[in-house]
Amino acid sequence: MCGIAGELRFDDRFADVRAVAAITESQSRRGPDSEGLYSLGARCFGHRRLSIMDLSTRAHQPFVDNGLGLGIVFNGAIYNHHELRAELSQRGYSFASTGDTEVILKAWHAWGPKALDRFHGMFAFAVWERDSGVTWFARDRLGIKPLYYTLDARRMRFASALPALLAAGDVDTALDPQALHHYLTFHAVVPPPMTILRGVRKLPPGHWMKVSPTGQTELHRWWTLDFTRDAADERRSFEEWQDQVLAALRLSVKRRLVADVPVGVLLSGGLDSSLITGLLAEAGTTNLRTYSIGFEAVDQEAGDEYQYSDLIARHYGTVHEKIHIPKDNLLRRLPEAIEAMAEPMVSHDCVAFYLLSEAVSRHSRVVQSGQGADEVFGGYHWYPPMAEVSDPDRSVDAYRQAFFDRDHDEMRTLLQPGWVSEDFSMRFVSAHFAQPGADSAIDKALRIDTTVMLVDDPVKRVDNMTMAFGLEARVPFLDHELVELAARIPARHKIAEGGKHVLKEAARRVIPREVIDRPKGYFPVPALKYLRGDFLTYVQDALHSQRAKDRGVFRLDVLDEMLKDPDAHITRLRGSKLWQAALLEAWLQTHSL
Repeated sequence: MCGIAGELRFDDRFADVRAVAAITESQSRRGPDSEGLYSLGARCFGHRRLSIMDLSTRAHQPFVDNGLGLGIVFNGAIYNHHELRAELSQRGYSFASTGDTEVILKAWHAWGPKALDRFHGMFAFAVWERDSGVTWFARDRLGIKPLYYTLDARRMRFASALPALLAAGDVDTALDPQALHHYLTFHAVVPPPMTILRGVRKLPPGHWMKVSPTGQTELHRWWTLDFTRDAADERRSFEEWQDQVLAALRLSVKRRLVADVPVGVLLSGGLDSSLITGLLAEAGTTNLRTYSIGFEAVDQEAGDEYQYSDLIARHYGTVHEKIHIPKDNLLRRLPEAIEAMAEPMVSHDCVAFYLLSEAVSRHSRVVQSGQGADEVFGGYHWYPPMAEVSDPDRSVDAYRQAFFDRDHDEMRTLLQPGWVSEDFSMRFVSAHFAQPGADSAIDKALRIDTTVMLVDDPVKRVDNMTMAFGLEARVPFLDHELVELAARIPARHKIAEGGKHVLKEAARRVIPREVIDRPKGYFPVPALKYLRGDFLTYVQDALHSQRAKDRGVFRLDVLDEMLKDPDAHITRLRGSKLWQAALLEAWLQTHSL
């Protein structure tokens, strides 16, 4: 896990080393262990390293192989790098390091972009060819690792975090109206390649991009999640699906133990993180460290789930740490969490993960986390209604009614004239649902949630908040083989009995039933849902600031009406509409935009 950076020039000028150094340095928290720069004429690359595999300087980046005429900057982890190394060694390749970075480079030389199909892991990287001048960019199947860039006729710059690109200047920082529409519809998700800023883009998950010395680009999707099933899939019994899910998850958890440092768990007390803990214990992990966080309750809504995380910690004898955050401390640290966001994110989990990551980083450098299970195995409340939709023409509207934070008419009411025109979000969902590979409404919903909404909400949140403290988070439920298996499971096996049915029943073979049969929970931060006192004042100050008025995005009269009764303006997914607006403004101000 690291921060990567670089500049490619297309105008016969040398790459700006100082600009790349600034972008690289601004990502120092992602990679606290070392820094490197490599410049060759029109191209310059930077890297901040978090040492997880091969802790020696042999794995230092940028990594250059002069014999092959290739170089790489890489962020992520390739869990099967030992197996790939053995295969490449048999083909005659020799290695100077024992980590995964060099394996990517040799694999790219051996197989080109087809090497991506062989990688098990999370990654975003740039590989450059010395002699041709071509640079290749690639991102993992489910976008666990980010890659942002700016591109025009003169140059391309790239980084692991959007704010890092701002450090070098000369970026179009105007808000993108289409991205704003998505942000306010999809609870802050802005689907790739867009970001909230007009001048910054992000490489979509499961894609590679080839950039020539003249600036010509070629974008290619190298992985697609397919929900089609054959006759054998439809005939397979529920018990057989349980067997396959548990076997695939066991393998996924085991893969994510590959490291030269100990691996811990972020233990919320829910099914997903509890199951990961149980499988790690089952695999023989000793002195397993687990971590939980809690906040103060608001209006009788609990701010922690310690009773369940304690149960699991006792059951498996883990080295467990509980972190409790007082309300005053939460508000004091909130600006830091906002600063750590690569893009504005409204989820209450962000500040929780930020503060949890700080505490965890004192003891661990790698943790496994349970994100993705709800999307992959159908755990959310809006999936059963989607399963009842038999008319494909109604699927988009059904998803809108279940998932959207607001409809287009409300968007027109909330935003100043000029910021909203067509219904971009409905158009996006319609286009996604029309793609082949998912026939039913429920499968279309599961696919868009797994490949789009999950990537730019829970997954991005975990990456941003953990990397703010040089902590590597691994997500076993997003192992691509497990995700592909889940896509083939008929939806009825996933959404039954309150959701994640096949996963829950498989989990009974591993973890205590009290955790499985508990009411569905979430990572609670009630103070950001029910705005009171100082938190409400924080929101008012952000939205009424002179900078917000000058920006002219939101209608102040509408915001003032919402501020009179914040609890009356909650989204379908139980988020605060006021917090959405305030968080966007706070993020923009934090980064001086």
